[in-house]
Amino acid sequence: MHDQTAVKTEGIEDLLRHHPTVTTTVDSGYQGLAKAFPDQVHGPPPKLDTQAFAEELAVYGAARTQQSSQRICVEHAIAEPKQWRSLQRWIGRRQYYAETHVAVAGLVSDRAARR
Repeated sequence: MHDQTAVKTEGIEDLLRHHPTVTTTVDSGYQGLAKAFPDQVHGPPPKLDTQAFAEELAVYGAARTQQSSQRICVEHAIAEPKQWRSLQRWIGRRQYYAETHVAVAGLVSDRAARR
């Protein structure tokens, strides 16, 4: 599901309104959410103009690297179950996908714990 679709269909904005103490770090797909909730949602820094000075580019690069390093563990957690063939080519009924996804997540978690 695309990030913006998730924001609209899953009620993320309502959850943020009901829980003002919750904060999160998001990727660039949630820039609109970061603008709407600047105290709660922290997105990557906005891109600089092509005419930016070298010092500005260095600061931007450092901020982007820091934000990216905070998100990498989440991105890996999201990506690993997607490598399972049964989830890549889901041909079953939609109503059973969630249950299958939870089962695969359990297998992934169990495999990670054994490493």
